[in-house]
Amino acid sequence: MKLQIPAALLLVGSLLLGAGRAEPVRAQEIPAGHFTLQSGEDLYKGICQGCHMPDAKGAVGAGSYPALAQDARLMVAIYPITVVIRGQRAMPSFGDSLDDGQIANVVNYIRTHFGNHYTGAVSPATVKANRPALHQTAEPPR
Repeated sequence: MKLQIPAALLLVGSLLLGAGRAEPVRAQEIPAGHFTLQSGEDLYKGICQGCHMPDAKGAVGAGSYPALAQDARLMVAIYPITVVIRGQRAMPSFGDSLDDGQIANVVNYIRTHFGNHYTGAVSPATVKANRPALHQTAEPPR
C-alpha cells in the first residue's frame, strides 16, 4: 500500500523546516525588498557569492559571472558603486534593495579582499552623491 501525503501538509512541513535556518538570506528570496544584512562580508556572502563564488573568482556555466578577485577595475571606486546600484548585463540592480551604507560596505569589502588591496574607503555619502535619481520622472514635453 502506498502512503499518500496531502500536498498542503508537505508545504506546511517544508515551511516549518526552513523557518529556523541560520543561513544568510539570498537575493532571490526577497523580491523587491530590502536586505537587512549590514556588513560588507555578510552582504557579499548573502547576495554576491551566489554568482561570483565564495572565492570571488567568478563562474561560467548557465551564465558568465565575472571574477572580482584581483580585479583592476575595482581600483576606481565609482565603478563597483555604479555596478551595484544599476546592475550590469546579467547582474540585477541592487539600487532599490540596498541603502547607501550597505553599498559602501560591500564595495569596501570587495575592494579590500580576494587579492584586492585598493585604498580609499567608500563612504555612504560618496554612494549617495553618485546614486542616480532612480525614481524621478521626466516632465512631459510642452
